[in-house]
Amino acid sequence: MTTLDIGRHAKSRGRLDGWSGRTIIGVVLAVFVLFFAIPIVWLLLATTKSARGLIVDHPFLPGGLGDLAANWDQLFGFQDGAVTAWVGNSALYAVGALVITLVASIPAGYAMALTEFRFRRLLLVVTLIVMLIPNTALVLPIFLELNVVGLIGSPLSVILPMSFFPFGVYLTYIYFSTSVPRDLLAAARLDGCTEFQVFTRVALPLAAPIVALVAFFSFVQNWNNFFLPFVMLPSSEGYPIQVGLTSLLASTPAFNPSSAGAQSVQLPTLALATVISVLPVLIVFLFAQRFLVAGMTAGGTKE
Repeated sequence: MTTLDIGRHAKSRGRLDGWSGRTIIGVVLAVFVLFFAIPIVWLLLATTKSARGLIVDHPFLPGGLGDLAANWDQLFGFQDGAVTAWVGNSALYAVGALVITLVASIPAGYAMALTEFRFRRLLLVVTLIVMLIPNTALVLPIFLELNVVGLIGSPLSVILPMSFFPFGVYLTYIYFSTSVPRDLLAAARLDGCTEFQVFTRVALPLAAPIVALVAFFSFVQNWNNFFLPFVMLPSSEGYPIQVGLTSLLASTPAFNPSSAGAQSVQLPTLALATVISVLPVLIVFLFAQRFLVAGMTAGGTKE
């Protein structure tokens, strides 16, 4: 085989490999569209239709603004404005737990990464073990503890358990262990800074990306939490929107035929409630994605 033949063979093989790669990417994208994008598009379009139009019209044909307004009025008129209260409760629980999480997790990760104290390694191992325990497995013992102190049914019964976020502690520990120069902290101490000042004036500003990442993960977990509020809150007045969706579902005749009546909820209204329940997470993600990318790449280099 001549040099020219070898070159032609290598070129044709490279072209074949290129087409194979594009084919695989195309198949993956097609599967993604089939299983993820199409249901999302259908859900968004369903909010603009009437109950009859959702069944009769083409699935991917948009409805009208009048039907969207009617669905909106029905949703926020359900049980005298219960949905508005549920959204407010979700914001209260998620933001309240987020503040406590940041106040506790960031200093804890810094302490385990850059300070020496007794049982430091044991505490890190316990943190890793707790990360592996499913949150649902902790709900019952937490319920029993909070019942003893009389907090069941109060906002604190949801906020305090959701503030326990060992994954945030571990993320912060990894960042401070790998990305913050110890010499910089030592120089601050030589300049007369106390340990608290070293943390607040030097380490914490450098950790802005990881703080944003911990805040995002904590907010998403808190907003989407269902089982804990469902167990801790006996009254629907304190429900977050994720738990409130079950009441809407139970009032939808398509899922519960016995619910037909004045307070029944139609499928387009239920679709609108689903969109509203995930909208805050999407908004937070869109505004914080630059910080999230920086936080995900933080700690990738060794000091």
